[in-house]
Amino acid sequence: MAPPEVESESPIVEAGESMSIPPQAHDSPISTILIVIAMQTEALPLVNKFQLRDDVDSVFPKGVPWVRYYGTYKDLKINIIWPGKDTVLGVDSVGTVSASLVTYASIQALQPDLIINAGTSGGFKAKGAGIGDVFLASDVAFHDRRIPIPVFDLYGVGSRQAFSTPNLLKTLNPKVGKLSTGDSLDMSPQDEASIISNDAVVKDMEGAAIAYVADLLKVPAIFVKAVTDIVDGEKPAAEEFLQNLAAVTAALDEAVTQIVDFISGKRLSQL
Repeated sequence: MAPPEVESESPIVEAGESMSIPPQAHDSPISTILIVIAMQTEALPLVNKFQLRDDVDSVFPKGVPWVRYYGTYKDLKINIIWPGKDTVLGVDSVGTVSASLVTYASIQALQPDLIINAGTSGGFKAKGAGIGDVFLASDVAFHDRRIPIPVFDLYGVGSRQAFSTPNLLKTLNPKVGKLSTGDSLDMSPQDEASIISNDAVVKDMEGAAIAYVADLLKVPAIFVKAVTDIVDGEKPAAEEFLQNLAAVTAALDEAVTQIVDFISGKRLSQL
């Protein structure tokens, strides 16, 4: 394990393949968890739940808005990372660019054993999603990187499998489905076609970007998404998202807490 409040490095998966972790990594107890969350509203309940403190002497470069909360919960060192507020407009720094940057910087600084990307999402009723449902993503992909050239098209989709957690699934029995990521809250006809092609049950604005970085740096990652709005429903996505954000965040935080409780005391191979 690495310096104080900082831990070891672990792997993930090549695009479209199952994540494989070196045998020696399986023998190491999970010590440090990195939880990446896009919005302050989603992060703060977990900060309070795990009794984390603000990182005053930031591990991040000077001037960036990224926020780290850290502390110890049971036998785990927990780091919750939130990209912070946009320095010009003052809104949460959502989307793939902020997510990938802060994930890269956090892995470099904190050397986590496992990444959890937790957040709210849109869901598809045609695939069985309802408001407040929490999904553990089996696969992640992009739906707005359209490059209609052979092989580049596959790169654009960027399909990756989440880290395999059969024992966690058996114990907690969460809903499972594919996650599709794009940089827009709404859904254009082109996005819809790509999401259908991805066979996604839920859509967000960060997951596939975090998966890409985790894959590059060989850190296992799982994705926990709670449904705030029904994408193929009758209400406008933005209206439904804001209406349900607080209640669905509570469901998300409960699910993340259960997952962290399950992880405590285990090795990667035991997940």
